Amino acid sequence: MLDKIVEILEKTNNVTRSSYFWNAASALILALQSPIILMVMTRTNGKTAAGIFSIGIAVGNLMMYVGQYGLRRFQSSDVNEQYSFRDYHGMRVISCIAMAAAVLVYCVYGSVFRGYSTEKFTVVFLIGMLKLIQAYSDVYHGHMQQKGRLDVATRCSTFRYILEIAVYCGTLLIIPDLVLATVICVAVSLVFMLLTSVNAGRHYCDTLRPAFSKDKIISLLINGFPLFLSMFLNVYTGNCPRYAIDACLTDDVQAVFSYIFMPAFVIQIIAHFIFNPILTSYALLWNQNDIRGYNKLMKYIRRQCIVVLGLLAAALLVAATIGLPILSWLFGVDLSDYKAELCIIMYGGAMLAYSVYFSTIIAIIRAQNSLLVCYGIVSVLALLLSNRMVLAYGIWGASVLYAIIMTVLAGTLAIAAMIRLRAKGKDLRSAEAQ
Repeated sequence: MLDKIVEILEKTNNVTRSSYFWNAASALILALQSPIILMVMTRTNGKTAAGIFSIGIAVGNLMMYVGQYGLRRFQSSDVNEQYSFRDYHGMRVISCIAMAAAVLVYCVYGSVFRGYSTEKFTVVFLIGMLKLIQAYSDVYHGHMQQKGRLDVATRCSTFRYILEIAVYCGTLLIIPDLVLATVICVAVSLVFMLLTSVNAGRHYCDTLRPAFSKDKIISLLINGFPLFLSMFLNVYTGNCPRYAIDACLTDDVQAVFSYIFMPAFVIQIIAHFIFNPILTSYALLWNQNDIRGYNKLMKYIRRQCIVVLGLLAAALLVAATIGLPILSWLFGVDLSDYKAELCIIMYGGAMLAYSVYFSTIIAIIRAQNSLLVCYGIVSVLALLLSNRMVLAYGIWGASVLYAIIMTVLAGTLAIAAMIRLRAKGKDLRSAEAQ
């Protein structure tokens, strides 16, 4: 049976075409996962439950980057195999243990200082474990991508995301118990991950056994730290309005903000997955070390920036016209008073897409240290503004806060990437002239 599963996952007539298709499918399903579950949950359990689920997703996504330690991009673009899969696997085991501990600490903090109920504590922790499964499976998917089989990795993800939606929503419709639905979803997701990601992973390396070489772990800790911290701070800054609402307002307000924030969240998830396929191709162009490869890389960068700008225009048009009626219908809640907030959030979502793109480029050109400066600036700004703006202006303040943070982030990352790119271009032109 296990071999048959792998055979299904690997079946394709064109690996490149399948990779792009399944990568897009995986991005779409993951982007739709929270909205679909929220749609069902609001109708079966109410806005308070939806607010609890929303902060659970925000915390889980934040802690997931502790589990991944920012190494997916590094691993996928490690075309010279500086580290073996066993090295990456060993590092992932350590980081996932740290992630589980971090989720537990956060939940205890929420219980002691923010008055989390037993239900909220349990749900937030369990959603963290659901994201732990995603973080752990990612090390297998990164290796598959490195070996040119992104299609297999994204098939595994796509099927698991669909199953999670079906199980979560199905349980809520039959027994509207938030804790029970989350427990069942985590259990099913874990089993399915073992049958797909881990099972398929054994076909791309000699052994799945992790290695815990002290030197390799330390080296990965050092090399991955800038990427980890930058991605962790990226998710923190992107979700800082949610954390501020959790600290200052109610779960019902959290739910309303989540409804109008959902299109931006979809943009965020899709951006990560759309940019994943460029990792290896961009890395190869960068590593060519000739002016032809450099010019081609710059052409791709300019083209992608124009595409995101076009998407921003389309998103703002939708938000200003049919956005709120659609969201109100989807979630069964009247959101007609939040048009300005939705447009502001959509603008912020486009800025986040730019920040994801330029942070991806920075990872490829191995300028990770500049990420720390960019995200450090934005994180300090978020800490200074978050609670103040949310307390003073509620959902409108949270929306403006998001737009400000994302604009500053996109600008600083673009500047950092272009400084490094232009410096290399200058060096290559000088070398060619000689």
